[in-house]
Amino acid sequence: MYIEQLKTKNYNYTTHLILYLLVVVGFTLLMLLNYLTTQDMNTEDVIHQMIEQFGSNVTFVMMVLPLSLFCLGLLFWVKFLHGQSLRSLTTARQKVDWSRIFFAFTLWGSVTAILTVAAYYASPENFVVNFEPGAFFSFLILAIILIPLQTSFEEFLFRGYLMQGIGIFSNSRIIPFVITSVLFGLMHIANPEVGKMGMTIMIYYIGTGFFLGLITLMDDGLELALGFHAANNLVGALLVTADWTAFQTNSVFKDISEPSAGFDVVLPVFIVFPILIFIFARKYKWTNWNQKLFGKLQPTEVTEEIL
Repeated sequence: MYIEQLKTKNYNYTTHLILYLLVVVGFTLLMLLNYLTTQDMNTEDVIHQMIEQFGSNVTFVMMVLPLSLFCLGLLFWVKFLHGQSLRSLTTARQKVDWSRIFFAFTLWGSVTAILTVAAYYASPENFVVNFEPGAFFSFLILAIILIPLQTSFEEFLFRGYLMQGIGIFSNSRIIPFVITSVLFGLMHIANPEVGKMGMTIMIYYIGTGFFLGLITLMDDGLELALGFHAANNLVGALLVTADWTAFQTNSVFKDISEPSAGFDVVLPVFIVFPILIFIFARKYKWTNWNQKLFGKLQPTEVTEEIL
């Protein structure tokens, strides 16, 4: 099982508890500092000023590169401080299932593209064509490199590192499921979208956290979450930008409508995500839902970790 496999002969509960607390406290302080510092400023205006000074692509790199480097730092931390294999951080399978990553990426990337094109033709007055070949393809290269690292950091941190650690210490699945899902949503509280649309949009962010946590626990690995999250951010950034989003990019379209947190916030969480869960469940034959989501950790033979 995905959480239980952390119980190895190399696992030192005392040392690892200190390391987990350092990460949780440090990350919580970073979120709090980020939130407090944005209360006295208009995040949207700050991003616009950066774009005017550095350009869209450089601004994008400045915003995404730190999280991309954090991804490499987290993998180093897990590998060398915890002595845990990167495979066990990612999946309970004998090796990472790349077909799952590509399936989730393709599925959600296709849905995102179809919905974007449908929205454009349904309400063309809400969009302008923003496509400039030189700027777009420069951004495409940067996005393909940096966005998967950024999204992987969030998955490895919340659905991997913290879910496994909190699960081991609480001997529970529901506790890490809830905590990591809420923390994931709160991480986005300083996004300009929140300032523009209000706290209602947190339904989407926290709901996405629960969706990603559910598919991770049910599938015994991060592969589906990694593919979905990469597609969500990469395809979305390439197709549509707006003056009020965290990523203001050289995309194909620009949304010029006045944003509001209405049905479009509820739709993914309560309709689209359940459909995706149904598709994944049928394809990968998920069973034993109650135990995998709400049960205590199962006893497991303590073994050496395969590095």
